[in-house]
Amino acid sequence: MAFYLTAKKLDFETGGILVAALNEEEAELFGIRPGDMVRLQWGKKHSLTVIADYAAKDVATGQIGLFKDVWKKHEIKNGEEITMTLESRPLSIETIKKKLFGKPATYEEMSAIIKDIVSGRLGEVEMTYFVASGYVRPYSDNELFYLTKAMAETGEKFNLPVKVVDKHSVGGIPGNRITPIVVSIIASLGLVIPKTSSRAITSPAGTADTMEVLCPVSFDMKQIKKIIKKTGACLVWGGGLNMAPADDKIIKVCHPLALEPYDKMIVSIMAKKVATGVDYLVIDMPVGPTAKIKKMKIANMLERRFVALGKKFKMKVKVVKTKTLEPVGRGIGPALEARDLMRVLQQHELRPRDLEDKAIKLAGKLLELKGFCKKGAGKKIAKQQLKNGAAAKKMSQIIAAQGGNKDINSEEVVSGALRYEIHAHKSGRIIAVNNKAIKQLCVNLGAPTDKLAGMHLHARIGDRIKKGDKLFTLYSSSKARRKLGIIAASKLEILSIK
Repeated sequence: MAFYLTAKKLDFETGGILVAALNEEEAELFGIRPGDMVRLQWGKKHSLTVIADYAAKDVATGQIGLFKDVWKKHEIKNGEEITMTLESRPLSIETIKKKLFGKPATYEEMSAIIKDIVSGRLGEVEMTYFVASGYVRPYSDNELFYLTKAMAETGEKFNLPVKVVDKHSVGGIPGNRITPIVVSIIASLGLVIPKTSSRAITSPAGTADTMEVLCPVSFDMKQIKKIIKKTGACLVWGGGLNMAPADDKIIKVCHPLALEPYDKMIVSIMAKKVATGVDYLVIDMPVGPTAKIKKMKIANMLERRFVALGKKFKMKVKVVKTKTLEPVGRGIGPALEARDLMRVLQQHELRPRDLEDKAIKLAGKLLELKGFCKKGAGKKIAKQQLKNGAAAKKMSQIIAAQGGNKDINSEEVVSGALRYEIHAHKSGRIIAVNNKAIKQLCVNLGAPTDKLAGMHLHARIGDRIKKGDKLFTLYSSSKARRKLGIIAASKLEILSIK
């Protein structure tokens, strides 16, 4: 189809690339997208292929704006009639269409998609189709490698001159704040473990939200490298960096649709590990009916793909799969999870033993994977670092290096919170915990924005309780939010008693 427009000379130039700008609303009506190749014809013999782009103000409907690179080299006058036809779509668009039909893609094609996402040439609609294409047919191992490589190469990299170890959880379980404990144990043994983490989006707390209770977490790359040089570790927010920038844009289109293909999850995790320069990685994978990974069959498939992808980047990967039916730890919410992890590090008498045990187990697996010790000896070494105070000392160093109070006590972090206890209405045994309901309750209390908001569990699966016993305590810094939490608690079945 041909479109008839009048030329308008623009006082912009690219330095070589031939670009023509269209009025955005009119271009969308024509079905022309930024990056499309369009053919321009004027006079009797003149024609030229250029890249289409949008202009919000400088080009009116009925006009086509020509950059200096075009009109300086070609005889085109202001107001001259131009015939425009679509010649081809960008490689990224053609590849998305290809993937929607279940066809394999090359590295060049996957790279084109990632580059156009980062540059802003692909909008939310195109990115949504790209994410959906992962449901049509799972990506091959090679395609996962192409995507991960392209995503890691489009942003900042750590490029540390040492071997790097890391631990990552696929998420989906409330609490489970083992990462700062693992980092403290590992770094206390002289290994380098730079940890970048996310903030919560739909859950009560992310690792970055929890660490922010203890110290600042937003730094640029230069500042982070100084922290690592000083302590051998960091616990920072990854969103402040330009690591795998396409991933953050893709996440934004996934969440409104509650859409996250497993392939996308693998690439999201591994691209940032590649950018961080990780050589040894342990992945915590909770499996259960209310976890992100619901069946062991799926967990086994993901394990194979994580390990295979790691090999392509010369990264040793160990996946630790754990059947999980309830939160790990007692606290859910930024400050309450910070109290839990500090209680473990400071060996407080009220520390959650399940959180401690899991952190020791994963730290031990990471030590063995690195070759720091023989197989089977890692757990003992990790436990010793907790018992002798070395891990707690390392956490104090990290907190201080990131601008926090190195002498902070576990019990200080929830001071000032408003509380409300929920008691059992009948006697019996706890037979189930609803993790989704816990998330819903904590968000109603104000988490993760309100750092003090959340809940502390007093009862766990298998516990026998009497009528009137404490089940859990609500926390918030706002009376209004506490009231909303009380209402939510009355409508949700957090703990099933039989």
